[in-house]
Amino acid sequence: MNRLYFLPFVMFFWSCGSSFLPKPKGYNRIVLPAVSYQMLDDHGPYSFEYSSSAQISQDTSWIAEPNWINIYYPYFGANVQLTYKPINRDSLVEDYLNDSFRLTGKHQVKASAIDEKILFLKNGNVASVSELSGEVPSPFQFHITDSTRHFLRGAVYFETSTKNDSLAPSIEFIKNDMVHLLNTLEWN
Repeated sequence: MNRLYFLPFVMFFWSCGSSFLPKPKGYNRIVLPAVSYQMLDDHGPYSFEYSSSAQISQDTSWIAEPNWINIYYPYFGANVQLTYKPINRDSLVEDYLNDSFRLTGKHQVKASAIDEKILFLKNGNVASVSELSGEVPSPFQFHITDSTRHFLRGAVYFETSTKNDSLAPSIEFIKNDMVHLLNTLEWN
């Protein structure tokens, strides 16, 4: 019977040990929405399919030009800025391409790598995409042109300061949506 009274005291003093193990780092769980697309119709010089989980809005920044739009993902707090430029006698596609590469190059300060690829798309178009690694404000950018009449550039931005490795599932989701957009893009 004396042993039963002694057992709680032993357990109390034994549990007050000085060893401490820190918990491992945890990351937010990101549940991705279902993948479905809808058509952007009657929007000037281009049309494409975009994610049903996104919202289209006109770009209202002070430098915005006609046919510039934002594709906003409220679930991710992400925005894809699409800038369109018509190609005519006064403008050269080379100037737009140089501007696009220059804007991507501005991220070199924070980027640990910039992986540029050429995509040959199902619709016969060719696009240039840039995946930026590291703590950059825009982890994915692209441009596409028919080289005679149309030029479209896109850049993905997040509204958060969360590190991009934590945002990797969200970045991959939006990147896949942008590749789908490029595959379904049609010039009007």
